[in-house]
Amino acid sequence: MNDTLPSVFCAIDTIDTARAVKLANDMARAGCGLKLGLEFFNAQGPHGIHEVMESQNGTAARTPLFLDLKFHDIPNTVAGAVRAATVLQPAYLNVHASGGREMMKQALAAAHDSAAALNITAPRLLAVTILTSLDDAALAETGFARGSRDTVLRLANLTQEAGLAGIVCSAHEIEAVRGECGPDFILMVPGIRPAGSDAGDQKRVMTPAEALARGATHLVIGRPITGADDPEAAARAILADLPR
Repeated sequence: MNDTLPSVFCAIDTIDTARAVKLANDMARAGCGLKLGLEFFNAQGPHGIHEVMESQNGTAARTPLFLDLKFHDIPNTVAGAVRAATVLQPAYLNVHASGGREMMKQALAAAHDSAAALNITAPRLLAVTILTSLDDAALAETGFARGSRDTVLRLANLTQEAGLAGIVCSAHEIEAVRGECGPDFILMVPGIRPAGSDAGDQKRVMTPAEALARGATHLVIGRPITGADDPEAAARAILADLPR
């Protein structure tokens, strides 16, 4: 898998811009990417995203952004949302695979059209398959009777057919998806916890080294980094333990 972006994206789950700015700069120095999602976006909006990213101008290397907004609506609405989000220049942006093939295809076209008009690099679009907070019992309650593995594989294939760069999936589906979708399909994997960490509200978790060994492209790690006394040092320690 050839990907020059960081192996770890740190999940910044806060509504506080000053804290997000500090963590973003810590991650830039450590060599991690940054994930900002619905909690921060709903509190601070596009201006807050811009402020966090522009704050890194004094660091050695600006960290790439995974904008985790999980768009899911009719195709035209999602296309408009992606077009607007592309202005923020994320490296990755995501939608829900369960929105369907046409929704994903229109999202992809909107990202490329918007980027071309702005003369910027288009974000790579990822599709969320099954949230890592859901186990098979929870899936059954929502009508997904086939279980997490089969559902993820079905949605991964649909995502690839729609032309998107990859998916967001649990670590426990990595090997199956890699076998189905090949070496260049991007697998962004949340629910990652270093050995000894609290699993929190994640039900399908794995250690960073295990996930990369199975074929993950990128890992999303939040509280083990952001909850540490020294987040930069925690991020560096995690990166140092990853396979080279």
